[in-house]
Amino acid sequence: MSVLLVGISHRSAPVAVLEKIAITETDRPKLTDKMLASSHVSEAMIVSTCNRIEVYAVVDAFHPALGEIGELLTRHSGLPLPELTKHAYVRYAEAAAEHLFAVASGLDSMVVGEQQILSQIRAAYSASDAQQAAGRTLHELAQHALRVGKRVHSETGIDRAGASVVSVALDRARAVLGPLAGRTALVLGAGAMGGLAVAQLARGGAERILVVNRTLEKAQRLANTATTMHGVAAAAIEMDRLAEAMAAADVVVTCTGAVGTVVTLADVHRALAAKATSRSDAAGTRELVICDLGLPRDVDHAVAGLPGVTVIDMETLQRDPLAGAAADDTAAARSIVADELAKYLAGQRMAEVTPTVAALRQMAADVVEAELLRLDSRLPGLASGEREEVARTVRRVVDKLLHAPTVRVKQLASTPGGDSYAEALRELFELKPGAAQAVAAPMEISALQGELADDFTAAHPGDEQGRTA
Repeated sequence: MSVLLVGISHRSAPVAVLEKIAITETDRPKLTDKMLASSHVSEAMIVSTCNRIEVYAVVDAFHPALGEIGELLTRHSGLPLPELTKHAYVRYAEAAAEHLFAVASGLDSMVVGEQQILSQIRAAYSASDAQQAAGRTLHELAQHALRVGKRVHSETGIDRAGASVVSVALDRARAVLGPLAGRTALVLGAGAMGGLAVAQLARGGAERILVVNRTLEKAQRLANTATTMHGVAAAAIEMDRLAEAMAAADVVVTCTGAVGTVVTLADVHRALAAKATSRSDAAGTRELVICDLGLPRDVDHAVAGLPGVTVIDMETLQRDPLAGAAADDTAAARSIVADELAKYLAGQRMAEVTPTVAALRQMAADVVEAELLRLDSRLPGLASGEREEVARTVRRVVDKLLHAPTVRVKQLASTPGGDSYAEALRELFELKPGAAQAVAAPMEISALQGELADDFTAAHPGDEQGRTA
């Protein structure tokens, strides 16, 4: 049994797709029940946030389980399977564990290092456990992921990584515009990074903040936060008025998490034309600084070539020494994830060999007992004390003979390919696959690794022609 992950997040899909596939607290138990009804899924957990939906399932067969989960998400979202396939990502076995550890560490978040995801993973596991949908495999995976996240936040400065990027970007903006005091700023995107931008713009003395977001309600919430918590005049603007909002701004911070371009060349042209005719720019001040913090980029590449426009993007920021410190924290977090993944996988491999060792010891105990019974029949007059001494001696001999190989096979099992040693024990001692719950050799997945980029197609061969190139 291995863990299969099927997910869609801000890194793989636009907001419109995320909204369609969103799973509410009411939806989650229903979808979990439907997954468990599958003949190929024995455990299930759904991580659902505003910018990611991830299904973790313990499965006995890769392609059949993938097909069933894909169909379930298709029915839930109403998205055609080719559209879902285009935006979904799939991880299996070790790769699924590595992804969850990275997510728990905040490495896959819109704002790198944010801690809210830890509570969301904890809530996902608790919901699954309450529904009796989480068995040993998901319990160990989720608990280890939570430990990884806590370790990353306690041993690195990754919590500051997102804030550092915003801070460095605004420092670059000041180098072009001068002090932000008395300036109008536009924040495009009302997520976690947008919240950081609003806070730092307020601390920098911005006189007015405009918030633009695809969902006006979220923009209004962030604008209200800017006013009530930071004391800055703020307003929410509809997305179709983006050019108008940019015309009123001196500095723009974009952080939408969208997959495609959000700020087009035409938008900026219209904004500059409006600025040129406005009263504040009558003296010829048309300077506009755009801090593009989107991954991938929010701003059309061509915008950087416009006169009077300075674009500060993530590629530029990564060369800044201060942002480099944030990059160091991120690298340290990734190192911890790699270390913890190795420990987790070693533990899993050791757990797989334990039933085989138990079967071997049980077989030895059965042989000892059978031989002692034969001794009783051949020497019926043997005193009980003598018999006990013989029994202890025989058991000590057997224990000493088995000690080294069983300890060693557990050690070797923790190394890559260690399952072959357990297989050797089963073969040499003719252990039955089911004896003492002995496990069979883990499923071979090497043949599947090259297929993960096209897994939905493999699971749904009939839909292959319907996929976009």
